[in-house]
Amino acid sequence: MTPTKSQKVVPCLWFDGDAEEAAQFYVSLLPDSRIDRVLKSPADTPSGPAGMVLTVEFTLAGAKYMGLNGGPQFPFTEAVSFQIYCDDQSEVDRLWAALADGGSEVACGWIKDRWGLSWQIVPTRLIELLNDPDPDRARRAQEAMMKMVKIDISEIEQAANG
Repeated sequence: MTPTKSQKVVPCLWFDGDAEEAAQFYVSLLPDSRIDRVLKSPADTPSGPAGMVLTVEFTLAGAKYMGLNGGPQFPFTEAVSFQIYCDDQSEVDRLWAALADGGSEVACGWIKDRWGLSWQIVPTRLIELLNDPDPDRARRAQEAMMKMVKIDISEIEQAANG
């Protein structure tokens, strides 16, 4: 990956042989996303033969990432997750459905995709309500969110309003 002046730190995601498939899926989800480069291994490695896809450089919502086909040694855990901020419920629903396909729904807006990578699908309205200057509204919004799997903006707003 070639560093850029605007992004010197690039997350590298370790996959077990399907980095290119995952990257293609991720870039299909968000605007300003694309596959930038696919590097095939010039020689045999512990994770596969020469000619296999070794790394995939991609841009997701304007940010650079790398997928590495490193093998099964290091699966994803919830210790790292990506947040996607959504403007409305239709965006929440679309992303949730895509990531849930082959993945698993967790809680409080968290979901694992089919590769085990954790995502948080976060409506911006939720953040606004959690930061409401009225502590009772913020508390009610948080209590409602804690009972949800996928975040429902209208239910959170109703709860915040009491």
